[in-house]
Amino acid sequence: MTAILVLTAAAVPTARRIRALLPESELHGLAGRVGGADVAFADTAAHIRALFAAGTPIVGVCAAGILIRALAPLLADKRAEPPVLAVAVDGSAAVPLLGGHHGANALARDLAAALGGRAAITTAGDLAFGAALDEPPPGWRVANPDAAKTVAAALLAGQPVRLEVEAGDAGWLGQVPFAADAEASMRVTDRAVAAEDTELVLHPPVLALGVGCERGTPADALDTLVRDTLAAEALSPGAVACVASLDLKADEAAVHALAAGLGVPARFFTPEELERETPRLQNPSDIVFRETGCHGVAEGASLAAAGPKAALIVPKLKGGRCTLAVARSPAPIDANAVGRARGRLFVVGIGPGAAHWRTPEVGAAVAAATDLVGYGLYLDLLGEAAAGKARHESGLGAEAERARMALDLAAQGRTVALVCSGDAGIYALATLVFELMDRERRPDWLRISVAVMPGVSALQTAAARAGAPVNHDFCTISLSDLLTPWPTIERRLQAAAAADFVVCFYNPVSQRRRDQLARARDILLGGRPPETPVILARQLGRPGEAVEIVPLAELTPEKADMLTMVIVGNSETRRMTAGQREWVYTPRGYGKKL
Repeated sequence: MTAILVLTAAAVPTARRIRALLPESELHGLAGRVGGADVAFADTAAHIRALFAAGTPIVGVCAAGILIRALAPLLADKRAEPPVLAVAVDGSAAVPLLGGHHGANALARDLAAALGGRAAITTAGDLAFGAALDEPPPGWRVANPDAAKTVAAALLAGQPVRLEVEAGDAGWLGQVPFAADAEASMRVTDRAVAAEDTELVLHPPVLALGVGCERGTPADALDTLVRDTLAAEALSPGAVACVASLDLKADEAAVHALAAGLGVPARFFTPEELERETPRLQNPSDIVFRETGCHGVAEGASLAAAGPKAALIVPKLKGGRCTLAVARSPAPIDANAVGRARGRLFVVGIGPGAAHWRTPEVGAAVAAATDLVGYGLYLDLLGEAAAGKARHESGLGAEAERARMALDLAAQGRTVALVCSGDAGIYALATLVFELMDRERRPDWLRISVAVMPGVSALQTAAARAGAPVNHDFCTISLSDLLTPWPTIERRLQAAAAADFVVCFYNPVSQRRRDQLARARDILLGGRPPETPVILARQLGRPGEAVEIVPLAELTPEKADMLTMVIVGNSETRRMTAGQREWVYTPRGYGKKL
């Protein structure tokens, strides 16, 4: 997640353009001055320092000096610094201040190209050779970063440096003037080697690990097999591009733990995809075919991930409940372009709609999503956060269709946010997702990763706007009889009235349902005074927001619609006036101690 800092209203247009360019980013702005910012902060320097200390990349649409002064006390280890850039308010310049070789230079170039400005790159290697030795392409690893300074200094001084390429393709170093023979050298290899003092060792991502394991295999068993094998073969873990397996293993914890430990993606293939690799297998198995639909999992997955020109350099090995094979590609492997990731489904509640009511967790999930699924109005409420995402919308009443679509997309390896208003678990789609998974038991659905992320509910927002009406025991009841028979709703209303609960009504009326709210009112009037305060909160956090307080006896269907939250106080709920406005609160009994 990249933080885009907006300090003045003049910077908002450029910040929004940057936000659209960076799928996983979040606007941070000054309260009351920047519409659409996700985070409001009063102490600018402290906020910037907190982001930096957390390792968050920072793009400040502001003067470079602001960022320099804010971060100066924290500068200690350049190898641990996240990228920090200053972008001119008009987008004319992008200046990488910190973390130039950790992504800031590349990001500056990308932003400058998109904004029509210039990237102010100052690092010597980039200027001289168009490449940074300690910032190789994605997937590459630097085995001994300290040597990068020595080798770069030799090159900049015009001293000869030798290049040895033992694995992969070092074409990205094409502008560097290497010599045929020299004491200082760069070595591109997939081997685990002990580097000399004047040797920089780079590991290209050319190895694909194909793995298989029994269900529930302990993570340390697979990890031990892999690391022991790599060590025995003198292969460097830094040259591993990905961990690959059959899609049946997409939810296997040991596979994901191995990939995370190596710092590489886990990628998965269908049985049909792995079966195409059968002619290249060294240990095809009819037993494996009967179990999985392909003749080899470990060997097949390693070859499928490494590509058609790959060679199997470690045939299938067995260790405990696991199998492993290693394939080498002649060129670096783009792990994101092979197989598919384990699908992720975030069921998110975006609150009433305004960005400042969206939790950081939900904001991060929406930013990470490739696809957004939801009712059109709710997707519209995301505003700029939806930029660059595939959008899948449907109308009211199509909840099951939306949940199925979200599950299907995630099963294809995509990262999906199923968007709900308010809280995802309160009269929303979280329960429908689990109900569908539980009823249908589709293997591809059951293998995805699901997370439910809470949001600010309509009842919380309505209560906060009115004061503190739900500060004691309360209940929520939906008056819609589309999913719950009215006799059941009526029994719950009678129980709530008998127990003297504060009652929050969802779905109070619709164009078709016009009498349920009045019937609910009459039931509650049987146990509480006619002057009991009722809060009618509509369009909370959106244009046209309105909050009205009426006596229970005057509650009529005409006062509400499907966008209205209705909160009915209990027999103790009070109305009061302060600050030239009316408030509602429900005592908890503190008065006895005052």
